[in-house]
Amino acid sequence: MRVSDLSPGSVEPLLQGRLGRPYRFVEKCASTQRLLGPEEPEGTTVATDLQTQGRGRLGRSWETPPGRALLFSVLLHPRPPMAIWPELSLVAGDAVATALREQTGATAELSHPNDVLIEGRKVAGILPEASVGKVVLGIGVNVNQTREELPPETPKPATSLHIETVREWPRAPLLAAILLELERRYDTWQQLHTTRAPS
Repeated sequence: MRVSDLSPGSVEPLLQGRLGRPYRFVEKCASTQRLLGPEEPEGTTVATDLQTQGRGRLGRSWETPPGRALLFSVLLHPRPPMAIWPELSLVAGDAVATALREQTGATAELSHPNDVLIEGRKVAGILPEASVGKVVLGIGVNVNQTREELPPETPKPATSLHIETVREWPRAPLLAAILLELERRYDTWQQLHTTRAPS
């Protein structure tokens, strides 16, 4: 039986911050967004090799062959007012783009509000879902798909890190790098928007 490179044994030793702890991996699920409960601690992360009902923005489906993409969700409990939580889409998108640039050298950039593009081609997307007291950030990155494995008809042309860099990438280091960059930017965002209590 093949051990996924997103197994806890592969990912947990690479984690450098609090996001990604605790970490769970499931081989297959409808959507990682549905596997995080409000009672779980901030930073809880669930990843999978295959989503059967993955979703993107505006209800669009997100489909990929098993084990080729990076598909995960992170639970956050933001302190700033809920009215500005939609900004987390930009925070997460910028974190993903930065991590991909640093890890792979690809010219990944944030495209408002929640896509990451390389030369105008979509390599990643972010889906934030908020409810009372929590935000679940769903993140999908096209990592090792070939052109034939990407959907042919999308609002923006799709690409993968494999296509752009002409090599395959281990997913665990990418996941750890994204979580660390997300933590840094999330903490900065909270510091900017959390009103200090009067002394």
